Amino acid sequence: MDQLALLFVLLLGALVSVPLGDRFGLPAPVLMTLLGIVLAVADFVPNVDVPPDLILPLLLPPLLYAAVRRTSWRQFAANRRPIFLLAVALVFVTTVCVAAVAHSIVPGLPVAAAVALGALVAPPDPVAATAVAGQLGLPRRLVSILEGEGLFNDVTAIVLYHVAVAAAVSGAFHPGRAALDLVLSAVVAVAVGVALGWSANRLLDLLGDATLQVGLTLLVPYASYVLAEELHGSGVLAVLTTALFLSEYGTDPDDVMTRLAGHTFWDIVDTLVTGVAFGLIGLELHNAIRTASGRWGDMLGWAGVIVAVVVVVRLVYLLPATWLTKRLHAKRDHDEDIPMTWRETVIMWWSGMRGVASVALALAIPLETDDGSAFPDRNEIVFIAFGVIMATLVLQGLTLPWLVKRLGVQSDTEREKEFERELAVRAAKAAKKRLREIEEVEDLPEELSEQMLRRAFEIGVRISPEMGEEERREAHEMRMRRLKRMRRIQGELLSAARHEVLAARSEPGADPEIVDRVLRHLDVRSLR
Repeated sequence: MDQLALLFVLLLGALVSVPLGDRFGLPAPVLMTLLGIVLAVADFVPNVDVPPDLILPLLLPPLLYAAVRRTSWRQFAANRRPIFLLAVALVFVTTVCVAAVAHSIVPGLPVAAAVALGALVAPPDPVAATAVAGQLGLPRRLVSILEGEGLFNDVTAIVLYHVAVAAAVSGAFHPGRAALDLVLSAVVAVAVGVALGWSANRLLDLLGDATLQVGLTLLVPYASYVLAEELHGSGVLAVLTTALFLSEYGTDPDDVMTRLAGHTFWDIVDTLVTGVAFGLIGLELHNAIRTASGRWGDMLGWAGVIVAVVVVVRLVYLLPATWLTKRLHAKRDHDEDIPMTWRETVIMWWSGMRGVASVALALAIPLETDDGSAFPDRNEIVFIAFGVIMATLVLQGLTLPWLVKRLGVQSDTEREKEFERELAVRAAKAAKKRLREIEEVEDLPEELSEQMLRRAFEIGVRISPEMGEEERREAHEMRMRRLKRMRRIQGELLSAARHEVLAARSEPGADPEIVDRVLRHLDVRSLR
């Protein structure tokens, strides 16, 4: 098997792992990691040969962009306090604790190299947390915090990592300069993100065609990441800023085709790239085994200690941080999403899985320092990092569904239904208001006006059938049954039409382009 065949195996596994995960109640990223491990120990599978400096630029931009599409800037702003405590403060605390322990147990490990190890294992993976939490029916407030933590903690961790690696390579460390680099990195990233977001928004309007617009959204996160990195900013923060800008200002409510096509396209990209990313994590077992050759006892012992530090620090930190957030939440009238019970805090603790970013940072550690000597204890750092990733991703990922079920932490379905009913009422009122505006400027027949008024009401009822009165609901249900029957018959008519048009594609002299254009018209008609 060559590298290209291995890539196709991972892509196929990414697709198959989704239904398998749903059937067995396991997260698809964890299944892909296990597949990677199986492939790693197979003799016929080659070692993965991906340059470490390309892993983050290739995988992170589309994954981050896809994750941000499911949220909004206002949601981040509302949850800024818990996200800051997790994405910034907890990363610092974890980095310091891991660095202190690693420096004391690994013989000869310099402080700078220990800090680099702490930084690369500190951030939980945004993709793993979102994928796992989203499949378990957790309360929306927990999913929001985990998404926010996972998206922003990479920024903090990567900056700390670069500072530590630079100190280890050069042999010098300047705290003031490092703090200035951190601030400048964030400022440059935000500026690049906003500029590209604004430019992309204007270009989306110019392109017009749904296919071209969706294609542009694939290029934008890569452009944002690369440009920010070239200007010595944070590529991760730039992608987040661009994605948040477009989600806030780049959505046209009436551009239905682009929205449907974009949603489908990014679901596919998210599934495939996530699968490949976690498959690569499992395949890195090759490197870990080679690194630990002849030193299994020491290596496993060090990795076990660091795993314990990472897991325990998160729990010890979350308990007072959650309490503090609750106190601040009680004193101020902010609509924050915070853990409300100790059970939810435990789920947040156990959801701290490491993944793609940690692997990429570990492999990206330089081989040599500025004076030509080997980077201090690079093999030990890579093995320990891999141990932390495997322990948190596989162990926690496999046991998190059981823990959620055991603790009985589930989403507040009644609250979600209430919000859905509220949106249905608002949608119906907006439709009725617009109908009144039309009636003021147009002379509508009474029959047509009454029909349109019923249609306006049905807009809300179709979203939430519970919003209507009992009598009106029964009438609506009768109309819906009649409409469902009509749509079934219409669907069969359109199906017959499509079969006839497709059959014409094989006839002599038929122009395939014209056939496809007619077929698209029929497909769009089927969506109505």
